[in-house]
Amino acid sequence: MEKARKLLIAGNWKLNKTVAEALDLVNGLQRELANLKEVDLVVCPPFTALSEVSKAILDSNLRLGAQDMSEHGYGAYTGEIAAGMLKEFSVRYVILGHSERRQYQRETDELIAKKARAAHAASLKPIVCVGETLAEREAGATEKVVGTQLKGSLAGLTAAQVEETVIAYEPVWAIGTGRNATATQAQEVHAFIRGQLAQRADAAVAKRVRILYGGSVKPANARELMSQPDVDGALVGGASLEVRSFADIVKNSI
Repeated sequence: MEKARKLLIAGNWKLNKTVAEALDLVNGLQRELANLKEVDLVVCPPFTALSEVSKAILDSNLRLGAQDMSEHGYGAYTGEIAAGMLKEFSVRYVILGHSERRQYQRETDELIAKKARAAHAASLKPIVCVGETLAEREAGATEKVVGTQLKGSLAGLTAAQVEETVIAYEPVWAIGTGRNATATQAQEVHAFIRGQLAQRADAAVAKRVRILYGGSVKPANARELMSQPDVDGALVGGASLEVRSFADIVKNSI
C-alpha cells in the first residue's frame, strides 16, 4: 500500500509496565519487527522506564516517545518533567492533550498549545490528540469539537511547526471500550482535520502532516483503518502492551 506519508504507529503504554516489564516488551518488539522500515515505530513508556528503554532500543528501528511534558523549561513545578529532561533519554516524540489528561487533569487547549510550542522549541515532535465524546458525536458536534480542539491546541505554531506536528484523532468513546470508529468514520474526521490544517497553514503543509487514528485499534481492524487515504498510522493503547498484538497491528498495516 503506497501512501504519500510514511505510516507512524505509536504505542501509548499509559500507567503500565515496570522497568523490567518495559524491557521485556521492547526486546520482544525488536525481535518481531527488526529491520522493518516501511513504518515509523514509536514506544511511549512511563517516565520511570525512559532511561532503560532508551538504552535498549539504541540501535533498533524503534523510537522513543513520552506520554506528556511540562510547558515549562525548569523551575518550581513539583512533579513536572521538562522537554530538556526528556531529550536526555533521546526522546523524539511526546504525546500532548490525550483525552485522559483533558478529562482527569483538566488540560485545556491553551495549555496544550503552550506544551506544543515548548516541544518544538526543544526539537521534539508533539503528537497532539483531539477527539469527541459519545454525547458530542450523537449531538452531531464532532466537527465543531475537533475543530475547536485543533485550532486551540495548535495556536501560536508556525506553518513549519504544524508540518512537524503529528495529529492523533482519538474519539473518546472508542478509547479502551472495545468500540472503534469504522474506517469510514475515521476517514471522514481525518479528512476534516486535514482540511482544517490547510486553512490553518496551507494545502501543501496539510498534505504532509501525519494524522493517526487511536481508539481500540487491534490487529483485526488495523488493515482497513490504515488503508484509508487520510489515516497515516495509529496511536495504540491497550494493544501496545503485548508484543504479539502490537507487532500484528504493525504488520497488518503495511
